[in-house]
Amino acid sequence: MPRRLPPLNALRAFEAAGRHSSFSKAAVELNVSHSAISRHVRGLEKRLCVQLFKVIARGVELTEPGKKYLSEISPTLDQIADATDRLLIAPEGSVSLSCESTFAIKWLMPRLGQFDTLHPNVKVGIDATPKLADIEQFECDLAIRFRHHGKPEQASDLISNTQFYPIGAPELNGGAKKLPDLTELQNFKLIQDSKARLWQLWFAEAGMPNAELPNISTPLAAMLAIESALAGQGLFLASEEVVASDVKAGKLMRFSDIGIDYGRIYLVYRPETIKRNAVNAFRNWLLDTTKELRN
Repeated sequence: MPRRLPPLNALRAFEAAGRHSSFSKAAVELNVSHSAISRHVRGLEKRLCVQLFKVIARGVELTEPGKKYLSEISPTLDQIADATDRLLIAPEGSVSLSCESTFAIKWLMPRLGQFDTLHPNVKVGIDATPKLADIEQFECDLAIRFRHHGKPEQASDLISNTQFYPIGAPELNGGAKKLPDLTELQNFKLIQDSKARLWQLWFAEAGMPNAELPNISTPLAAMLAIESALAGQGLFLASEEVVASDVKAGKLMRFSDIGIDYGRIYLVYRPETIKRNAVNAFRNWLLDTTKELRN
């Protein structure tokens, strides 16, 4: 069934007049005459069989149906304008990104060349730090953050909700393809993340809430824990995105197919910031490239 769409010029005239509550100001914005705005609006009202404006002492005012119509079509016209700008104008400029260091080192940096190839005129500056940059105070354009519970208060996009699995160097499994059972796993040296008692949570999820863990390590920062696992010093609970490259290269492997939900990674921003072509280009690339990390 074909879409029932009014003429675009009539929609533009109505939207501008509605925003300004003035036919005259709408005419100035669109560089047309007052009578042209009036003609488009009256034609739209006739087409829709709805009165969109009423005349008042100081000019015009939206009716209730007019207010509702304006609230629904304005975002759509903005979206069309933004899409057109992105198509016609190659993104250029700079993007400042605050990013949790493990994600930056293990996932983002190996793939950033793809973005550079697509958008050579956009320069991405990355501050890989656990410090929470203040988006509202313009300390950065975008921030990638890990959250254990709930969504960020600011505008955000989900980047990853992959589970945490036991991973380790293949030689710890003696080259066997068969995964060790749970009773064997509790006797491995278990590398503990500094953030939480994840191994205890994982064994409880696996059905062994009272598992004895005689060889659990002192807590390590995530990057140190991954390096320790790469060196064959024990097993570590890691989310898939930060070890994907090492697993693909055969340097690490899963030691169980049981995963645990522990948190999510979000891209955080101010809505006005992503209207910039360069920032929006990076956001769209990141969302497209991380599709496989969202269930």
